[in-house]
Amino acid sequence: MTLSLEQARTIIRVALERRVEMGLRPLAVAVLDERGALVAYEQEDGSTLLRERVARGKAMGALGMGMSSRRLGEMGNERPMFMQALIDASGGQLVPVPGGVVVKTPEGHLFGAVGVSGDTSDKDEAVAVAGIEAAGLVAKVD
Repeated sequence: MTLSLEQARTIIRVALERRVEMGLRPLAVAVLDERGALVAYEQEDGSTLLRERVARGKAMGALGMGMSSRRLGEMGNERPMFMQALIDASGGQLVPVPGGVVVKTPEGHLFGAVGVSGDTSDKDEAVAVAGIEAAGLVAKVD
């Protein structure tokens, strides 16, 4: 079983709906499957140029290390040399700030990751979680 396009679209739709409810700046949302392949991506009008790379980098880091990009950022503060090695190993694709969330099935199996960029990192993470939960999946943010 793999993360479907329908689930990815639900994640994005709900994340963007939550953005409007919260009054946030325009967002970019990337949804990756368990292999790291991009399933769906959407960037709102008014979102800045690098948001796609940041959203995808948050998701890639979360998926690649099996922990939220929030936790990766904390790890980077604790072990900066290791974090730099991870960023180098990922070809610069890993973005260790909140907004990248691991997606699991209700049974606890790794299912993919979501990355959001456009507002503050905490708010990016909140809309990612809302989208994941709306799709009937589990958001891992620790």
